[in-house]
Amino acid sequence: MPKPTFTREEIRSYAQLSPFELKDTFISLAKEAQEDQPGQKDKSQVQMLNAGRGNPNWVATGPREAFHALGYFALAESRRVWTADDLGGMPEVKGSGERFDAFVRQHPALPGIELLEKSVAHAVERFGFDRDSFLHELTDSSVGDNYPVPDRMLPHAERIVRGYLDDEMFDGRPPAGNTSLFATEGGTAAMCYIFDSLMKNGILKKGDRIALMVPVFTPYIEIPELDTYDFDVVTVEASLFTETGVRQWRYPAEEVAKLEDPSVKLVCLVNPSNPPSLALSRRVADQIKEIVASKNPNLLIVTDDVYGTFVPGFRSIAADLPRNTLLVYSYSKHYGATGWRLGVIGLNDDNVIDAMLAELPREEKERLNARYGTLTLEPEKMRFIDRMVADSRQVALNHTAGLSLPQQVMMVLFSLFDMLEEGRAYKERIRGIVGRRLELLLEGARMKISEDPQRAAYYIELDLLAEAERVHGKPFADFLEKNYEPVDPLFRLAQQTGVVLLNGGGFDGPEWSVRVSLANLDDLDYLKIGHDLRAIFDAYAEEWRASES
Repeated sequence: MPKPTFTREEIRSYAQLSPFELKDTFISLAKEAQEDQPGQKDKSQVQMLNAGRGNPNWVATGPREAFHALGYFALAESRRVWTADDLGGMPEVKGSGERFDAFVRQHPALPGIELLEKSVAHAVERFGFDRDSFLHELTDSSVGDNYPVPDRMLPHAERIVRGYLDDEMFDGRPPAGNTSLFATEGGTAAMCYIFDSLMKNGILKKGDRIALMVPVFTPYIEIPELDTYDFDVVTVEASLFTETGVRQWRYPAEEVAKLEDPSVKLVCLVNPSNPPSLALSRRVADQIKEIVASKNPNLLIVTDDVYGTFVPGFRSIAADLPRNTLLVYSYSKHYGATGWRLGVIGLNDDNVIDAMLAELPREEKERLNARYGTLTLEPEKMRFIDRMVADSRQVALNHTAGLSLPQQVMMVLFSLFDMLEEGRAYKERIRGIVGRRLELLLEGARMKISEDPQRAAYYIELDLLAEAERVHGKPFADFLEKNYEPVDPLFRLAQQTGVVLLNGGGFDGPEWSVRVSLANLDDLDYLKIGHDLRAIFDAYAEEWRASES
């Protein structure tokens, strides 16, 4: 295979970009590869394979059909109140349950109506809802004719989503006490709100020391470097290997022990991890638990658990340390709903942040009382989770805060779907999809990974340098490091095969690792990506042998 046309210096300069920005360069190279295939008459037959982004290529159709069926009922409720040439009124509460039953009987063939009826029945049975009140929340929210009230999250929606988190994030064994929820515009908005409010409330200050459990989703690396925060970052690195030289992507005890230092105010983790896609082991969770109990009791934990549903029996660290943990969850990956922007922040009502707010110096309390004083007569008693809601709208616009109501309805229907037999079957199907794609990728690449029952398999991170040493010994690995930049394989892949992957170094993983999303391409595409990755790897080996001889 020909080498890339970029010089080593050019490749080194590109490597300074965020992996999600560098991806655009790879896409351009892959498109050129499509156009430059010799002897190829129909250029469209040359396929670019972009496994660089985690947007899944599956869609949960059932709950979406239920959402649209609900929309028809909601409009019928609106027209019942007021009908005049495309003009309706606000749905009414009284009798909405009986009217819903009549609507279901009258429209048996409406797509989604059966699942909607099941979902409503399950919610009423499990949570003890008043049917009229619950159905009015659904219909009025579906129409979207009101601001969110309460602004943090609708009452029925909060209980249902809490039930979903109990099932999926806590393995049916939620921690003691109540977890309050703040519905957000996806997990990314949740991250922004958390960091912003921790700073606004003086819990974190510019220059504070925080820890990142790496490799990790790139924004967690980039946010602390912004001049707004300028945090002193400690990395807890997954650096264990198996006996066969395969990277295990697990945290050694001595790395986790870095969290014992009381100067470390906060630790961020993605669990299961992104890119290695492994849930936190019981050993590490227990070690962090012991650290909080004995060495660093005020350690704050931000855990992003978006991939938790892909691991059977997953249990968030928020279950072990509810008092210290801010839980972030997004519906985007499980339901193929990145465009819906559905996320939630969970915080136990008994938490160290509220305790820390109560212990702030008088001048800090007075500053914060002035900030939130227009919202309540007792701003000192305002909980941190409610302060996040206010901060998300610059406090002054708190009266219009909150996630849009149709979005909250979709969140509710996704959650209820998961509690039904149909949703459980769907979950097994998507787990099977990513697992099968991982097997095909490894078959094509002829590479090994460690066996791990905690693997979500949504992504995989492959350490090419470790593979080089495992297959051909340290001299080959030394040759690669001496002669090429760590992102060189990705330039070759894009330019020669049309395959787009991301550099693991951009996630604070090993510099010579590559990150593959197993969610967004067809199954057999991963076999081809594996073959192409192995061909690039073998080409380096040929160059090494030639240099040796």
